[in-house]
Amino acid sequence: MADKHMYDNGSQRRILDAIQALAGHELHGLAPKDLAEHLRVGASTITRDLHNLVTAGFAEQIAETGRYRLGPGLVRIAIAHATAMERAQQ
Repeated sequence: MADKHMYDNGSQRRILDAIQALAGHELHGLAPKDLAEHLRVGASTITRDLHNLVTAGFAEQIAETGRYRLGPGLVRIAIAHATAMERAQQ
């Protein structure tokens, strides 16, 4: 693993890791407890992280189950990226 860089930030890295963990669980989502265990953080930390992801549109809570999945904001970014790359190749 690379040496720690002066710009490394654990909180920001954890949010990015949460996004990666949610990827692939779009249909059923992940329970906060499962996400917290995966990221090795406590309940209050994952609650705060999920709140920020939801606020940014990067995650959404499934009303029927209380689980979380990637949100439309992140999907829009992915589609815009794919579209731009496709245009660049043409």
